[in-house]
Amino acid sequence: MRFICSAIVCVLFCVNILSAQTNKIHAITFHPMYGESKLEIDSSYKLGVNDNLQIEALKFYISSIELLDKGKVVWKEDNSFHLIDISNQKTLTVLCNIPSTISYDQVKFNLGIDSLTNVSGAMGGDLDPTKGMYWTWQSGYINFKLEGKSNVCKTRLNEFQLHLGGYQSPFNTLRSVVLDVAQNERADISIDIKQLLKTIDLSTQHHIMSPGAEAILVSENAIKTFSIQKN
Repeated sequence: MRFICSAIVCVLFCVNILSAQTNKIHAITFHPMYGESKLEIDSSYKLGVNDNLQIEALKFYISSIELLDKGKVVWKEDNSFHLIDISNQKTLTVLCNIPSTISYDQVKFNLGIDSLTNVSGAMGGDLDPTKGMYWTWQSGYINFKLEGKSNVCKTRLNEFQLHLGGYQSPFNTLRSVVLDVAQNERADISIDIKQLLKTIDLSTQHHIMSPGAEAILVSENAIKTFSIQKN
């Protein structure tokens, strides 16, 4: 009996080793940028000749991560919801445990939370309402949040708040991003906030706090700011 038990333990141990060897880790790291510079909270930046601004918060949801090869999905992450928060360095990298046998040339993900998850109500983990990214059951999750100050904002303390969300038609702000990757171990993805702010007139468009046409337009521009970081 002792010999049989030892044999079973040995077999299970070998199976675990083989399982570990058939997987690899793919790291997706997000790099918030302001043009060519790394984006830093509360640092001063220029948008125009006379436009000075500071970024005080940048948070957004990445969901439904998939890897594609020649346009075909070869791997997708289960329960794929990640809150990226520039103030928390640990959140900037997402580790995907994938089979070592697959190869891929594209990474695909959603910016935001899908409608089914929204109607399921507030959840735990990165979807926990205490993360500050949930409105109400009617409006759902905030997909993308950008806050700061600009001297062109005619608001109290020159503040701007861009909270993009909404999952119900015609104001569903969920958007997909597909990026080409050159290697199968990692993807370094830039998100250029300067590029996004250039599409916004902060003197008039400084508060988006609910679903609507404005949130749709800014969401469309937000996904254009993602790119594979150049070495």
